[in-house]
Amino acid sequence: MGFGLFNKDMGIDLGTANTLIYLSGKGIVSNEPSVIAVDANSGKLIATGQKAKEMVGKAPEHIKVVRPLQDGVISDFDMTAVMLREFISKALAEKVRAAKLRVVVGVPSGVTEVEKRAVEEVVRQMGGKDVFVMEEPMAAAIGANLAVDEPVGCMIADIGGGTSDIAIIALGGIVTSTSLRYAGDKFDEAIIQYMRRKYNLLIGNKTAEELKINIGCAVVDVDEEGFEVIKTMDARGRDIVTGLPKTVTVRSRDMQDALEEPVEVVIEGIKATLENAPPELAADIVTNGLVLSGGGGMISNLDKLIEMRTGMHVRVAENAFEAVAIGTGKSLANIEKLKNYVLSKR
Repeated sequence: MGFGLFNKDMGIDLGTANTLIYLSGKGIVSNEPSVIAVDANSGKLIATGQKAKEMVGKAPEHIKVVRPLQDGVISDFDMTAVMLREFISKALAEKVRAAKLRVVVGVPSGVTEVEKRAVEEVVRQMGGKDVFVMEEPMAAAIGANLAVDEPVGCMIADIGGGTSDIAIIALGGIVTSTSLRYAGDKFDEAIIQYMRRKYNLLIGNKTAEELKINIGCAVVDVDEEGFEVIKTMDARGRDIVTGLPKTVTVRSRDMQDALEEPVEVVIEGIKATLENAPPELAADIVTNGLVLSGGGGMISNLDKLIEMRTGMHVRVAENAFEAVAIGTGKSLANIEKLKNYVLSKR
């Protein structure tokens, strides 16, 4: 059975934290953590995705649990290939020939040509016929339904797990962009350091991520009378002083303080991107504002804080978490435009 445009064109958001796969006609068919577990002695695959993530920090010595992408870059080529092969096999429920797949892969805007070729090679090993590597901010903008082909500037900040990619786009190309290796993972690290510093509590990445998702905020909410609306969550870890298990009740104000530094880095990246924009495009951005995408873009009140600091209108994309994957898939609807998007910055 062959692959038609309407059923087996594939878009992949190969993210540091999560890998999403989009199939034309079906939408998002796979959303798994970018984690793989193998037997350290035999090299045999044990688990990928969510099952492998549940092993992080808990595996015995003979099980090697790896995140093969670090800071938006493939740090372990072989493990990435195995992980991606597993994800794609699961995504393609029917027994079909992968050799006819047309694939678009989203990568951070700051990756080198060598890194782009490495990503392309991983996908080609799956037998893909045509492989296009697209920069994530362009993919996110398409996925968020921004008018990327118009002679009017639009701006997007895609805050993922390993990188924050900020770009100003017009006429189907990226005019100026900034890629920061400062995103969701750095937010988690900041929370871990804060808990250690304030509460003498040693927590793992999983707990830090849960705190970020459940009560994390760039600015604490206030009610109609101006009083802070405090959310709380219990964090469990090890007391650094006694070495014994300990539980601490963490408040949303703690999260604001913990995330202050990494959020500031992202805001400075947004300002730097604006400073590099041609005056006419900067004027468009003042009118059209900034769109946030990616998991990091969904942190509570981050849009409000950026708005306060820059004076721009800021909104979070409706499909923020899936925007890159959707954009890679949608771009295959017009191959000629896709070629421009892919070559837009070379």
